[in-house]
Amino acid sequence: MQVKTKAIVISALKFQEKSLIVKCFTLTHGLKSYFVRDAFSARKSNQKIAYFQPLSILEIEAVHKNKGTLENFKEIKIATPFHSIHSDIVKSTIVLFLSEILHHSIHEEEKNEPLFAFLEAALQWLDNHNETANFHLILLLEMTKHFGFYPDVSDKDQAFFELVEGVFSPFHAVSSLTEHETLLFKKLIDLKWDSDQKIFHVIERQLLLKILMDYYSYHLDGFRKPKSLDVLKEVFA
Repeated sequence: MQVKTKAIVISALKFQEKSLIVKCFTLTHGLKSYFVRDAFSARKSNQKIAYFQPLSILEIEAVHKNKGTLENFKEIKIATPFHSIHSDIVKSTIVLFLSEILHHSIHEEEKNEPLFAFLEAALQWLDNHNETANFHLILLLEMTKHFGFYPDVSDKDQAFFELVEGVFSPFHAVSSLTEHETLLFKKLIDLKWDSDQKIFHVIERQLLLKILMDYYSYHLDGFRKPKSLDVLKEVFA
């Protein structure tokens, strides 16, 4: 089956000396993995290694056999050229971290067009803005809408947020945030992309990041905290 679709690069794993196994989140077929033979060879100009940087947005033509094996690209081009994401150290660290999050969060070979559109728009926003200190926090929270565990905000005036049920409560349970943590979490829920980036102190951002990682761990089977988490903390320290 020949397919033409947009695809977001989730990961690229070197295979033997010159080849790659590339995992992509595609617009039309969800998560797919591709084998790129001789990706490091100069002769393969249509499959340059540069295409497969974390969260690059590609336009691909591919052959999908849909047999649970690796698929093959026929043609690749950049769908959305980024100007700063892969050259700015802060932004490149953010996308490395987020690519790991997506790697541990998306498992189905089913299309999810709303999630794809959201990620595409978010990455374009990141590429075009310099004040990005809260970007990863907002993105992590907004993605829970697509993964099915966005916080229930109907009782948002309550003092504690309970992580397992994803609800606000007047009672403090074992899996609840403290009152201070809940207040920070409420501020994050109200945040928009263009909100004041200085709304949180560095320590508060790191606390919110920990809260979100715990929240993901409770709600996504097999979720693992990214290896790049410590690097991200260093960049924003």
